[in-house]
Amino acid sequence: MSIDALVAGKLWKNPEERRSSAGKTFVTANVRAADGDGEALFVNVVAFSDSAKAALLALEDGDSVSLAGTLKIGTYEARDGTVKPNVSMVAQQVLTTYHVARKRKAVADASNSESRAAREPALADDSIPF
Repeated sequence: MSIDALVAGKLWKNPEERRSSAGKTFVTANVRAADGDGEALFVNVVAFSDSAKAALLALEDGDSVSLAGTLKIGTYEARDGTVKPNVSMVAQQVLTTYHVARKRKAVADASNSESRAAREPALADDSIPF
């Protein structure tokens, strides 16, 4: 069973680019996220799309990241005999603080140009939207 999910956390180690036996590249990463109780939960991430691979490779250990993709949940037995969750994700979209800053700038620029257009008087030859 797989779930469409959003995961936010911090990278644990630098992402790595790898090559499959068929010659296709993919990127693996580990994200440390908090569960509902505030406990650390590690998510094993793999990305195949070019945009997700590029975004992950631009990040370093400790950088904040948000991921959207398909999540699979399982369990494993730890060395001490306790059962722990095993969470893995195939990331389709990656959002970083760089993307947020770029989006905020674009919204601010659009807002500034709209307010500037509202202050400028209309000329006789301006097109009128219907």
